[in-house]
Amino acid sequence: MVDTNLDAFRFSISWSRLIPNRRGPVNQKGLQFYKNLIQELVNHGIEPYVTLHHFDHPQYLEDEYEGWLNHMIVEDFTAYADVCFREFGNHVKFWTTINEGNIFSIGGYNDGDSPPGRCSIPGQNCLLGNSSTEPYIVGHNLLLAHASVSRLYKQNYKDKQGGSIGFSILTIGFSPSTSSKDDAIATQRANDFFNGWMLGPLIYGDYPDTMKRIVGSRMPVFSEEESEQVKGSSDYIGINHYLAASITNSKLKPSISGNPDFYSDMNVILSFFANFSSSEYDVAPWAIEAVLEYVKQSYGNPPVYVLENGRPINRDSQLKEKDTPRIEFLQAYIGGVLKSIRNGSDTRGYFVWSLMDLYEIKGGYDVGYGLYSVNFSDPHRKRSPKLSAHWYSDFLKGKTAFLGSQGITELQSNLSPYS
Repeated sequence: MVDTNLDAFRFSISWSRLIPNRRGPVNQKGLQFYKNLIQELVNHGIEPYVTLHHFDHPQYLEDEYEGWLNHMIVEDFTAYADVCFREFGNHVKFWTTINEGNIFSIGGYNDGDSPPGRCSIPGQNCLLGNSSTEPYIVGHNLLLAHASVSRLYKQNYKDKQGGSIGFSILTIGFSPSTSSKDDAIATQRANDFFNGWMLGPLIYGDYPDTMKRIVGSRMPVFSEEESEQVKGSSDYIGINHYLAASITNSKLKPSISGNPDFYSDMNVILSFFANFSSSEYDVAPWAIEAVLEYVKQSYGNPPVYVLENGRPINRDSQLKEKDTPRIEFLQAYIGGVLKSIRNGSDTRGYFVWSLMDLYEIKGGYDVGYGLYSVNFSDPHRKRSPKLSAHWYSDFLKGKTAFLGSQGITELQSNLSPYS
């Protein structure tokens, strides 16, 4: 990290590593692991950006009351966050409670292809689940848990520690496939379902009207008190962004199973320009510009941190390609962020996904997003810089000319700290 010239690093704490059994004792080895990491970052002038929930929670809670499907998890998640604030908060000023709240709900409870693998869609081989209701229940509990943690921090820690609390979603740059009115309406509906689902409550205290109308009684309802707690509970919005998609209106039809699910509720045809597990990626910086403009226009221009942005490349082709496609991707998207800032977006940070190759939810070890390769068969997990690591390091040191000296200066002044 120091060699690359990072001045900030985003990582996630594993709830399961820290507190394996609900309110049981804290795992001291896990606690010390994170204390060592955070202290080492601070010693080298690197700002830690910490995520509390990144797709994993203790198996104990899943077995006891089905995890995020049960409102009881709000209290347990708050207790876990309390430990983190108390133990790490003197050095951590940026806390993201939930990583990709929308995707965790969809992937884990509608599609069943990510943890905990619940669904009722035929052909997905899920043993348990209900894709008609569970994604919305989980999303609701994620928002309530975030609001509870935010309230805890502001009441007990903020005055002393001076940190900020955020919530992240995965965003897709949507554009209508034609100039028709139907496709324009469908694109707004896709934005409401995919982005507004979480942003609406966080900014305005309730779900988008479109969602409430379509999902109906399956959509959980915030009490007046809950609405006030969720509204304004994020000091910033975390944006994870990789993909662009064109939107075509779909004539209303039942889902494959005969029961509604998230996609039949959204009722659009998505045509992606790439996918997470593919090395065939279009460079479409307009997509991140569209997302940041959408957040600015529709949700009052809140502070935004781009917490993930990057490009996968198949591991067996990376050395041959010298990962120049990743450099082209990052160069274009960082330029898109700069353009958005110039257009008034309150974007304050940008993080590449990822510093080094790791196990991906989509793609496992077959694809790598890392600036550094990792030899997974080496017991020491030797890390080696790819061409993109050298390029990114030069960019952070102000040596890359693609934005021009003025552009680099603008980014450095707006994205502070950035990595």
